[in-house]
Amino acid sequence: MTSPLRYLLQALNFAVFMAIIGYFSANPAVRNLEEGLAQVTLAIGHAGQPVRPCRERTAEELAALPPNMRQPMDCPRERSPVIVRLIMDGKPILDMTVNPPGAFKDQGIDIYRSIPIPAGKHHFVAKLKDSVREKDFNYVGEKVVDLAPADLLFIDFHAQMGGFLFK
Repeated sequence: MTSPLRYLLQALNFAVFMAIIGYFSANPAVRNLEEGLAQVTLAIGHAGQPVRPCRERTAEELAALPPNMRQPMDCPRERSPVIVRLIMDGKPILDMTVNPPGAFKDQGIDIYRSIPIPAGKHHFVAKLKDSVREKDFNYVGEKVVDLAPADLLFIDFHAQMGGFLFK
């Protein structure tokens, strides 16, 4: 049955739950970074270059293969490890080598790192090497950024767009 007491208790119940939710939406205050710090986040999703280039099979090699396996090009599946280096004001803050996953080492890698840094003006150099056949880094990006406390510098990597993007 609908009675005024039932509506009053239901309203009181809703008010208590709204008060609890309202309190915990603002308290306790959460700080993700200490006072005076900014944050640099590096995100990379990339597959290294093949370890060796494709080669054309000779007629003798093709004849030795079963008919369903006669591909004229022999391309390796294995990919190169990816080397990433992030330098801030001449000092490395991240230096890592990531080997490709997979049974045949043929998959791409994913890197996501967040690094707290002092706020202020900084010179960043991001480098990536994705081929064992190259001597030096394939991709290099540089940027001078002035970060206020609690600011975020997002460094993304897209090979199709030329390399590193600083946002």
